[in-house]
Amino acid sequence: MKLLSFDIEISDVFELEKHEDMEKYAPFHISVAATAVLGGEERVWFSTDGNGTPLLNLTPTRAHEILEYLDEMQREGYMVCAWNGLGFDLKWLGYNAEDMALAARVALKLYDPMFQFFSIAGYPVGLAKVAEAMRIDQRKLMDGADAPKEWRAGNYQSVMDYVLGDCQITNSVVAAIQATRQVRWVTSKGSVSAKPMPKLKQVEEVILGPEPDQSWMDTPIPRKRFYEWTQSLKTGVPNSR
Repeated sequence: MKLLSFDIEISDVFELEKHEDMEKYAPFHISVAATAVLGGEERVWFSTDGNGTPLLNLTPTRAHEILEYLDEMQREGYMVCAWNGLGFDLKWLGYNAEDMALAARVALKLYDPMFQFFSIAGYPVGLAKVAEAMRIDQRKLMDGADAPKEWRAGNYQSVMDYVLGDCQITNSVVAAIQATRQVRWVTSKGSVSAKPMPKLKQVEEVILGPEPDQSWMDTPIPRKRFYEWTQSLKTGVPNSR
């Protein structure tokens, strides 16, 4: 099965405090997105004005084109992946495309190793920490919080390179998980931990599986928070809680 990963960057600028919930600043608007087939086609998606200059945000039409592309690739048998694509990327692609139903359909067929990891461990893990532990040489080109500022400053190419790079890293991480049948990550203490992941599963299959053990946590994140927007499509703005 051919592997395709995607990622988005938002244009909204805000200062996120430590442990602060990012969703309080929603809804989010997308500046640029990227898709990358492992060993194949790579694309960067954005909208332009009449002079070809990138716009601040994707137009609804352009955002919808991305969803249509992902849907088509899934139908053609591609393993479409994204790191936290269920809880973030597809939710806000749907919002910007004004088509939450299509976004939900793609989301349920998505392979999201982060969501699958959360369903095992009970807490999220960042792509960079996994890539480091899985010995992926490629590194993120900037901090995610800087991307909206750089885009607004007109440094379009650097943000395009960054979002495409994250797709490439995701492809490498997914391939490494498949090869080793586990997820390794660098902990906050700097050590490397691992969890078995014998098989990558689509979101809809993971949802049907057991809840993680979070009994040891003071303020656990409900697993439903990642996917409830796919089941609550009565409003234009996705419900993130």
